[in-house]
Amino acid sequence: MSSGIIKNSRNTENAPKNSLSTQTVAFSHYNNISAQLPVDANTGNIVTGGVKEQAAQCLLNIKAIVESIDHTMSDVVRINVFLKNITDIDAVDEVYATFFQSYLPTRTALAVAALPMDGALVQMDAVITNGEGSGTQVPCDLVKIVRNTENAPKSSISTQTVAFSHYNHVSAQLPIDPKTGNIVVGGAKEQAAQCLKNIKGILEGIDVPFDDIVKINIHLKNLADIEAVNEAYSTFFPDSAIARTVGYVPARSVIAAEGLPMDALVQIDATVSHGDGTPPQAVEDRHGIVIKANNTENAPKCSLSSQTVAFSHYNNISAQLPLEPKTSKIVAGAAKEQAEQCLKNIKAILESIDHVMDDIVKINIQLKNIADIDAVREVYTTFFNNDLPALTTIGVSAIPRDALVQIDAIVSNGEGTPPQA
Repeated sequence: MSSGIIKNSRNTENAPKNSLSTQTVAFSHYNNISAQLPVDANTGNIVTGGVKEQAAQCLLNIKAIVESIDHTMSDVVRINVFLKNITDIDAVDEVYATFFQSYLPTRTALAVAALPMDGALVQMDAVITNGEGSGTQVPCDLVKIVRNTENAPKSSISTQTVAFSHYNHVSAQLPIDPKTGNIVVGGAKEQAAQCLKNIKGILEGIDVPFDDIVKINIHLKNLADIEAVNEAYSTFFPDSAIARTVGYVPARSVIAAEGLPMDALVQIDATVSHGDGTPPQAVEDRHGIVIKANNTENAPKCSLSSQTVAFSHYNNISAQLPLEPKTSKIVAGAAKEQAEQCLKNIKAILESIDHVMDDIVKINIQLKNIADIDAVREVYTTFFNNDLPALTTIGVSAIPRDALVQIDAIVSNGEGTPPQA
């Protein structure tokens, strides 16, 4: 594939526009869709009705964006659903199922403390396949591979794993024993272990080792449980002798949830490298692409995550807190200053791998106080010279280290990662 792959940033009049983001950003074989609120593009207002009507509008907005770039909803591989109230999940599911007729994408659903618009009860973002690639890539008839295994809990509204090109997307796993269908006995540590066991069961079902995970998202009902979760987490990574030799751990984000399905304490999803690609890729394009993890002294380090993990044409960036890398302390100031430090840390990570901020295709922002979005806006746009990335912003009740802001990112990687010699 050419190293001259370009990023395609696009907006349509048929979905709401946002001054802080682009509706869809395509790079290589994926499109990243900004979070959609239940806003009517014609009026700029939230649609009337309850959560079912709002969920339908979020999905209609995603559909309008997808259709504006000559795709269909069957091209969606991942949906993230953010609810104000987790008890609304059944009502949302009624609407959700009507938008996916041929198959169900992978999905993560959680309740959050706040959404960016007063009156919004739900928000959704998405990732879709892009078989034609972007820029200088030659179009190809890649197929999507959709799979479930009996060794992990099945869901009537999502698929366990959907592979396309060089990535597998794994649905959020709850701490459910697949044999009983019930939450496992114990606290956060035991629940985290079961979530990871379920992910491992899914990966074993597609002959992918656990250390092929490049990004993990952990959703916690109580952020104070993080140490217990980390105890379990550390027993799963590194998983192989090779990974232990190099000390490989994936990129990671930890996010406080107001509620999780089945009243769980923990939920975990994952993005997985898929070196064999999906057919009909040529054999020489499918094998031996390597994972490249990197850390720099110019950004805060963490023993449980890599700052950036590259695979094929994407880099996955761990959630960055507003820590000054030399002192590991939260920077002085309020949300504006903290957001600036998070973005400085991301910038330092990208520069350490010869990338720039305009290579970012997707940004995820968590705010302790959703009202701080205007303060964040002041600094956010100053970090980009060209079209803004796709964006998802949520309000959370807590952030690690009692920070006010946390930011992670997905970055285009035009040079790809090399085949193993």
